[in-house]
Amino acid sequence: MTPIDFRTAPGRYRHWALVIKGPVATLELDVEMDSGLAPGYELKLNSYDLGVDIELHDVIQRLRFENPEVRAVIITSAKERVFCAGANIGMLSTASHAHKVNFCKFTNETRLALEDASANSGQKYLCAINGACAGGGYELALAADYLLLLDDGTSAVSLPEIPLLAVLPGTGGLTRLVDKRRVRRDHADFFCTLEEGVRGKRAVQWNLVDEIVPRSKWQDAVTKRAAEFAAASDRPAEAKGIALPNLDRTIVGDSIAYSHITCEIDRALMTANITVRAPVTKPPEDLSSIHNAGASFWPLTLARELDDLILHLRFNEGQIGTWLIRTEGRSDHVAVADAVLTTHANNWLVREIKHYLKRTLKRLDLSARSIFAFIEPGSCFTGTLLELAFAADRSYMLDGAFEGDDRPPATIRLTETNFGPYPMSNGLTRMETRFIDDAEALDQAQNEIGKSLRALDAEDLGLVTFAPDEIDWQDETRIALEERAAFSPDALTGMEASLRFVGPETMESKIFSRLTAWQNWIFQRPNAVGAEGTLKLYGSGQKPRFDRERA
Repeated sequence: MTPIDFRTAPGRYRHWALVIKGPVATLELDVEMDSGLAPGYELKLNSYDLGVDIELHDVIQRLRFENPEVRAVIITSAKERVFCAGANIGMLSTASHAHKVNFCKFTNETRLALEDASANSGQKYLCAINGACAGGGYELALAADYLLLLDDGTSAVSLPEIPLLAVLPGTGGLTRLVDKRRVRRDHADFFCTLEEGVRGKRAVQWNLVDEIVPRSKWQDAVTKRAAEFAAASDRPAEAKGIALPNLDRTIVGDSIAYSHITCEIDRALMTANITVRAPVTKPPEDLSSIHNAGASFWPLTLARELDDLILHLRFNEGQIGTWLIRTEGRSDHVAVADAVLTTHANNWLVREIKHYLKRTLKRLDLSARSIFAFIEPGSCFTGTLLELAFAADRSYMLDGAFEGDDRPPATIRLTETNFGPYPMSNGLTRMETRFIDDAEALDQAQNEIGKSLRALDAEDLGLVTFAPDEIDWQDETRIALEERAAFSPDALTGMEASLRFVGPETMESKIFSRLTAWQNWIFQRPNAVGAEGTLKLYGSGQKPRFDRERA
C-alpha cells in the first residue's frame, strides 16, 4: 500500500483554491469529486477525506509563513447551494478503525491550528456559509472567528451525525457549540438531533452563526466584515514572507531520513528509534540573517521535519507502538537557538516559528504511542529539545559513560523555553504539568536554567524518570521496551492519554480527551460500523438495526 504523504503545495491542490487580494485571502472549497485519497468513494457535495484536510493544513501553515500581509481569511464554497457536506460517508464506511480515528485527530489538529492563527498571529478567519453546511462542514465553520450564513431559505447549518450516522460530530462540534459559541445546552441538544439543521433568524438567536445576510447583500457583507477584521490585526503589512519548500525526505526500507532527524524502525520490538540532531553550526542571531535563512533556520526546520515524521508514523506505521527519542549534537547551539527565539519574540517570523514548534510538540503529546526518551553521552537534550523528554512517558538518563566511550557523561540543560512558549493542550507547560501543584519543585527547576545537569542531579530535581549506571542501563532499557511491546495497545493508549494531561480542562483538551475517547469506542460498536449499522447502510434505503442496550 502506498504510504500517505502529508507533503503538498498549492500547485498540487485539487480541492482548495487560494486568492489573495492585499490583506484579505479567500480560501474556496471546491472538492474534486473523483480525487479521493483512496478508491471506492466519491467526494460529492464538497464532502472531504484526509486528502482534502492535508491541503487545508498546508495552506494554513503557508498563510502564516509565506503571507505576513494577510490579516483576514475568508473560507467559503465555490459550489452552488452547498458549503460542505462534512466527512465523506463512503470513506468512513470503508476505512479501517485506526484510519477513522487518526483522520478525526488530524482534522481536529487542523481546526485548532486555524484557531491558533487567529489567537496568536493576527490572522482572523471568517466563514461565509453560502449553502448547506452539515457535520464536519459546520465544524470547520465553528473554528472560524465569525460566521455569516446566506439567508436564502435553504442554506442551513447542522450536526446530523447522531440521527443519520449513529456517531458523534468528529472534529470538535459538540465542544465548540457550548464552550466556544456558548450555545445553551437545551438548544444544543435539539440542534444535534435535527437532521435538517437550523437556518435564518433562529440560527442567529441560538448563536449558531453570527449574522444572516440576504443574497442581494451577500458579497458586500462578506467583504465588509473581512476588512474590519483585517484593520484590527497586528500583522506587519510590509513584511516579506518566507517560502516553505517541499521537505527533503528519504525512505529506504525501515529507515526514514530528513536533514536533522532520522528514524529507524525495529519491527521485532515494534519501536521507532528517532534521533533529532542539533544544528551543526551556530544558528544566526540577528533578524536579518534569520529571515534570509528562512525555512533552513534550524528551529523551523526542526518543527517541519518532526511534524511530518509524527504524521507519517501515525498513519503509515500503526503497528509501531513505541517511539524512542534520542538527540545528538552540540547543546550550546540549541541554547543559542532558544535565546534567539526569546530575544526576538516580538518579530512576526520568530513568533510563527515558536507557535509551529508549540503545535508540533502538542501533536507529539496527542499521539497514541508510548514515548520514551534515552539520554546518553553525546545527546543534547537542551531547552526546546528537552521538551521532547518532558513529552515522553518515561525518560532514562545514563549516570556516567559507556565503557570505551570517551565522550563526557550525558547532561541536560533547561532554558527559558521550558517555562512558557510551548504549552500543552491543558494550557500548562510540560514543566507545570510535571510538577502539578508543586511550586517548590518548579522553582527549584527554574533556578537551574542554563546549568548542565548530570544524571543524578537531574533525577533528584525530578527532571528524568530513572538514572541507571552503565551496569544496569542495558537491562533496564531492554526490559522496558520488551514489556511495552507485550502489553495491550488499547490499554496503553487509554493509560497514556489519561496520564499525560493533568490539571485543568480547556476546550482543546476536552476535544481530545472526551471526543476522541468516545468516538474511538463508537467507531467499534455495531450500531455504527456493524453489518446493519448506519455507516454500512447509509444511502441504501435500509434502516439500521440498533443494539438498544445502554452501556
